[in-house]
Amino acid sequence: MFTGIVEEVGIVRSVTNLGDKSRLLIQAIKVLEGTKTGDSINIDGVCQTVTAIDSENKNFAVDTLAESLKKTTLKDLRPGNYVNLERALCHDSRMGGHIVQGHIACTVRINALRTASNNVYLEVEIPENQIRYCVPEGSIALDGISLTIANISGNIVTMNIIPLTIETTNLKYKQNGSFINLETDIIGRYVERLLPGGAKGLSFERLKELGY
Repeated sequence: MFTGIVEEVGIVRSVTNLGDKSRLLIQAIKVLEGTKTGDSINIDGVCQTVTAIDSENKNFAVDTLAESLKKTTLKDLRPGNYVNLERALCHDSRMGGHIVQGHIACTVRINALRTASNNVYLEVEIPENQIRYCVPEGSIALDGISLTIANISGNIVTMNIIPLTIETTNLKYKQNGSFINLETDIIGRYVERLLPGGAKGLSFERLKELGY
């Protein structure tokens, strides 16, 4: 489990195609502290298992399997790309963001990334089957970054981001049209699952029956 608070931006050093999987070698410093083979590291929002560590050269390797390659932007990574990194949550860590599993639902396209005075606005278009898990002032994880939703209009979700988040993540390298990884809040998905009939069982009439 993660919090969505990016610890550092790493650099992809090599990508090796191994048939139905891909081996990524990533250069990093902070996330290597205390990390050992078998530990989990969140890479652009995707939970990955460390398979090798080269402490001398400040590199670590992960093997990205077929499902992650199919559903995330990790399949598009090339040497020189920048990636957001976060180690798994420790029992004594502060919960600075929100509960992030590192399980990506899909990729989404950046519609706009614009600056207005001291504010940065990020707009993404979210598919119909995921937009129902998004609520104003609720949490969302994009490329592993814990963000708060400011506004929802149709399928367009807008986040108001502080400049520090831009400077300490790979968002500063993104452009309009770039694709990023989406993970919606797990709490909403659990609530939907527990409702009789799932998402189809949620209606104003049903909410009234439940006393809302």
